[in-house]
Amino acid sequence: MIQSITQAQSYVHGVVLNGDGSATPLDQTSSLDKPLWVHLDYSLPDCAETLSSLGLSDNIIESLVRTTTRPRTIADRGGFMIFLRAVNLNPGDEPDDMVSLRVWLEQDRLITVRQRKVYSIQDIRREMEAGNGPEHIQQLFILIVERLADRISEYVDNIEEKVGEFEESIESSNSNQVRVAVSSLRRQSAMVRRYLAPQRDALDSFHRQCRSILNEVQAFELQEQTDRIIRYVEDLDLVRERCLVLQEELMNRIAQEQNARMYVLSIVAAVFLPISFVTGLFGMNVAGLPGLEAPAAFALVAGSMAAIAGGILFYFKLKKWF
Repeated sequence: MIQSITQAQSYVHGVVLNGDGSATPLDQTSSLDKPLWVHLDYSLPDCAETLSSLGLSDNIIESLVRTTTRPRTIADRGGFMIFLRAVNLNPGDEPDDMVSLRVWLEQDRLITVRQRKVYSIQDIRREMEAGNGPEHIQQLFILIVERLADRISEYVDNIEEKVGEFEESIESSNSNQVRVAVSSLRRQSAMVRRYLAPQRDALDSFHRQCRSILNEVQAFELQEQTDRIIRYVEDLDLVRERCLVLQEELMNRIAQEQNARMYVLSIVAAVFLPISFVTGLFGMNVAGLPGLEAPAAFALVAGSMAAIAGGILFYFKLKKWF
C-alpha cells in the first residue's frame, strides 16, 4: 500500500512522526503504526484512488477532491474533515485568491489535500527536517492552523498599513489614484473576509467537537488560533469601514474642488456678462450709434466697462461672496 501511495501522481510528500519533533520520509520501510502525515494534490486524476487506498470512504473522498469548497468542519466516524483557506503566495497569483487546504484528521493520521502550493505547509516540513516540528498529529494540525493564521496576519497587517498611508497622505496625493487604490484594497479585504468568516466558524465548530481527539491543552491552543481568526475578521471589517470613510472623503474633496472651479467661473461670467452686453450693443453695424465721430468715445466706453466690472467686484466683496 505504501508503494502505491508514494508512486501516485497526486503524492506530494508523506512523513512518519518520530515523536521528538523530527519526521522520517514515507517509504517501504515505514511503519503505519506510527503517526502519519500524507500530503496530496487533488487536481491530479489519481488523487481519489490514492485516498481510497488510505482507507477513506467514498463520501469523504468526494468532498476532499471537490473543485470548489468553503471552509467548514464535518465530523465523521473516526475523524474530522476540516476545510481551510490560506493566503495565496504563489508567483503570479493574487494573495486574496485564497488557496484551499482540505484536512482529514484522525487520532494518529493526518491527510492534507491541496491544488496550489501552501507555503505554510512547506514551513512546517522544513521545521520537521530540522527536528523542531510537532511531536503528535494533533500538534501538527494545530501548527498548520497557526501557520495559516500567521500568513493571514501578515496580509491583514499589510492592508491596514496601506490604508493608514492613504489616510495620512490624502491631502497631498492625487485624488483619482488614491480612489482607485482604496477601491482595490476594499475589494481585496472583502474577498479575504469572504473566506475568513466561515473559516472562523469552521474552527469554532471543530473546537466544540474536538474532545474526542484533542486534550485540554491542545483544545486551548486551537481556541487561541480561532480567536486570532476572529480578530482578523474584525480587522478586515474595520479596514472596509476605513476605506468607506476614505472614499467619502475623496469624493467630498473632488466635489469641493469642482465647486471651487465653478465658483471662479461664475465670478468671471458675472463680471464679463454686462461688459459683453455693452460691447455687443456698441458693436452693432447700424446707423445712429452715438460717438461714431467723437474721438473720446472709445475711452468713455472702455472706462464705463471698467467701472461696471469694478462695481460688480466691489458688490461681491461687500456681500463676502469671495
